[in-house]
Amino acid sequence: MPIRARGTRHRSRFLRSLVLAAVAALAAVLLAPAGAQAARARESQPVYSYENAIREAVWVDTGLDGDGDGKSDRVAVDIVRPREPAQQGRKVPVIMDASPYYSCCGRGNESQLKTYDAKGNVVQMPLYYDNYFVPRGYAFVGVDLAGTNRSDGCVDVGGPSDVLSAKAVVDWLNGRARAYTTRTGGQRATAGWTNGRTGMIGKSWDGTIANGVAATGVEGLKTIVPISAISSWYDYYFAKGAALYDGGPAELAGYVDSPDAQARCAAAQQKLVDGSPRNGDWTKLWTDRDYASRADNVKASVFVVHGMQDLNVRTKNFGQWWDGLARNGVERKIWLSQTGHVDPFDYRRPEWVGTLHQWFDHYLLGYDNGIERQPMADIERHPDQWSTDTSWPPAGTAATTVHPVSGPAPGVGGLSLKSAPAGTTSTFTDNPALDETSWAAQIDRSTPDKAGFVTRPLAKDLRVSGSSKVTVTATPTTSSAHLSAVLVDLGPDTIRNYAGSGEGIRTGTDRTCWGASTAGDSSCYLTTSADRTDVGYTVFSRGWADLAHYASATKGVPLTPGKPYTITLDLAAADHVVPAGHRLALIVAGTDNGLIEPPTSKPTLTVDLARTGATVPFVGGAGAFIRATVGTRPQVSGGATATEGVPVPRMTQRLPGDVPR
Repeated sequence: MPIRARGTRHRSRFLRSLVLAAVAALAAVLLAPAGAQAARARESQPVYSYENAIREAVWVDTGLDGDGDGKSDRVAVDIVRPREPAQQGRKVPVIMDASPYYSCCGRGNESQLKTYDAKGNVVQMPLYYDNYFVPRGYAFVGVDLAGTNRSDGCVDVGGPSDVLSAKAVVDWLNGRARAYTTRTGGQRATAGWTNGRTGMIGKSWDGTIANGVAATGVEGLKTIVPISAISSWYDYYFAKGAALYDGGPAELAGYVDSPDAQARCAAAQQKLVDGSPRNGDWTKLWTDRDYASRADNVKASVFVVHGMQDLNVRTKNFGQWWDGLARNGVERKIWLSQTGHVDPFDYRRPEWVGTLHQWFDHYLLGYDNGIERQPMADIERHPDQWSTDTSWPPAGTAATTVHPVSGPAPGVGGLSLKSAPAGTTSTFTDNPALDETSWAAQIDRSTPDKAGFVTRPLAKDLRVSGSSKVTVTATPTTSSAHLSAVLVDLGPDTIRNYAGSGEGIRTGTDRTCWGASTAGDSSCYLTTSADRTDVGYTVFSRGWADLAHYASATKGVPLTPGKPYTITLDLAAADHVVPAGHRLALIVAGTDNGLIEPPTSKPTLTVDLARTGATVPFVGGAGAFIRATVGTRPQVSGGATATEGVPVPRMTQRLPGDVPR
């Protein structure tokens, strides 16, 4: 045999073996169990056509009759899903956003609405979720909450109708509920194209519904991503009896109701009015809308995102939700920004999309990409500057009680680990025209409207991480009184301008694209950048209460002038580092203008300092507080302060009609 012939034959056998090996390897991947495929996968790829995706609508039967017409309500569900897996008989997971905003108000920084073709199928699905994830093998589902857009029923603002109408869609995706191809017809629609693995996402009201559905423990819901979301609707409208600047659930329902729902939902609206008295008393309506108390039902993983200066959905909402999830051992992750009520897509876009991609790949596709082993918390320290923590709050965090003590002038005191001597008091008169920025600007001056207590300039950084409480014993001169307590970092800094119109961001004119586009649905969005401002101090945690609720969170009572009362204010969750050289302040005052409604009178309150204290989660506990405050010299005086002449954010009062979107 010629040598040349032998070489050709060997090469032929070698090539054939390579082909066979490749075929075998491909078959192993295609035929292996999904878990085995996922173990080898790192990231889903955009291999499916967005332009040719299946777009359809179904109406899911909720089993409820919110509008009282004698028929079960159906909620509209718009679906965008890849065509290729459907043709191959493969099933895909679902990313779902259940919202009341798809027709009334819009989603995202550009207020996008759903649009439809002549057949009633969605053309523009708001936000980038479908553009980005459908080509990567996910279905995207946009649900109109009951009473909104193309759905039956009535809006009940986070109540059973809202939550159960969204839960019914998860049930349908898992074969446990019925759906129809039209709003009134009898032709059934099935979800045989999905494996039932569902993740819910959304900002504000949308994220709130994700919390509520997760708190039902529904099977098939594998993860939720609540962004700036409510965990208890009472805490959206009230702070321990003190009314916040919101008109009430009925007003909010009227804002998002579809036109036909407004005509048929008068009775449902009246139930909202009757169940939410503006005196701050707890009613069954609030129990029905308290998801934080049902956090032990949650089976899904949770990725919490919130702005630490969110004065719309205040951060107490994420703090109590997070604490409940932690007690239940839920797999979780958290991002905290310096913004107000802003989506992370608009302050950390590339990192956000990449992290969300990993999160859904892991929890919905089962990919072993390590996202669950990455640091639990990302915290924005300065505009666009982030730190991470393995756990949150970080290990070593311990609640430490610091006490107000008297100082060189009335209302100008210090903070100590030791309580003040019995009989020590501080007095102020409620001035509803002033707010936390007014108090902080005058921290070193004796003013009649607040009591301020300040550490010495710190020798070391002091970090607060988690939720604080302030217990106040106060004697009012009138039968009604409101209290505010705030924690302040006294010292110059550059922060996001959370009080500005963009709540910490500026919207540009250029666009960046995130996924595929069609003629009717672009994946390209206006860029944003940090809106920065220089400040002389930063209020980083705040809380309020109606003193009439001293004995019970459920019901207030008239106060007896001249009698002391003790009440605990829940301060908003925060993560803030007071740097060396700055001072930490606790301010106790009356009405925080723009954030709570004033009482019916303008009381003078005498605070018993010996029976007043702030329990603060310091990283490092009491030892960290001691190390930060020992060896420094006090700078409490009646003269000029380091904050004078430095601009500070001014809060804009939220007016009735503002919505948590």
